[in-house]
Amino acid sequence: MSLHTFRFSLGFVLLALAFASQQTASAANEAPRPNIVFFLIDDLGYSDCGFNGGGEISTPNIDALAKQGAVLESHYVQPICSPTRAALMTGRYPTRTGVYSV
Repeated sequence: MSLHTFRFSLGFVLLALAFASQQTASAANEAPRPNIVFFLIDDLGYSDCGFNGGGEISTPNIDALAKQGAVLESHYVQPICSPTRAALMTGRYPTRTGVYSV
C-alpha cells in the first residue's frame, strides 16, 4: 500500500468516525416520543364507562387508562361507523369523504 493510499484511507476512516459520533450524539439529545393509543369504539354511550359517571357496567381497565391519559370530551359522531372510519383514515370531515353507508 502506498503512502498516498494509506493517508486517504486513514482520512476517510477518521471522517466516517466523526460523522458517526455526531449522529449518535444528536440522537441521544432527542426527547423520547410519547406513546399514543387511540380507541375508536362503536355504539358506546356517554355514560357507559365508569369515568363518565356510568356505574351500570364495571369498566376498571378503561377507567384506569382514563385517569392516566387524556380524555377528549369535545367531539361529534356520525349515525353509522363508516363515515367516522373514513374520516379517521383520510383526515377529512366525514361529510367530505364520500362514504355515507356501510
